[in-house]
Amino acid sequence: QVQLVESGGGLVQAGGSLRLSCAASGRTFSTYAMGWFRQGPGKEREFVAGMRWIGSSVYYADYADSVKGRFTISGDNAKNMVYLQMNSLKPEDTAVYYCAASGGGVLTRTPRTYTYWGQGTQVTVSS
Repeated sequence: QVQLVESGGGLVQAGGSLRLSCAASGRTFSTYAMGWFRQGPGKEREFVAGMRWIGSSVYYADYADSVKGRFTISGDNAKNMVYLQMNSLKPEDTAVYYCAASGGGVLTRTPRTYTYWGQGTQVTVSS
């Protein structure tokens, strides 16, 4: 069982930055693939970024094309934390952002493959 708690959302102007954090419980944190997803008003939940540990402090990362070069996912295995650094934010990045964990350890872009979800944190980017 894994519990996820996101934080760091808020209101920011276009071009600004935010850093989201996801605190995970559970002693097998490093066996999970972790993902960030978002859901804007009237839209389906979409993949933003994900990571899979390949060592104690090394991981493979994947990004949606819409955020590549602007967002960076990172993790701290010792602290059971995952982060999403968001730079050059745009109004279209406005959404509720969710942290998710895949119990199978497989990094995918498909929400239904993730077993555990946080409650979400709102990110609003004003123009």
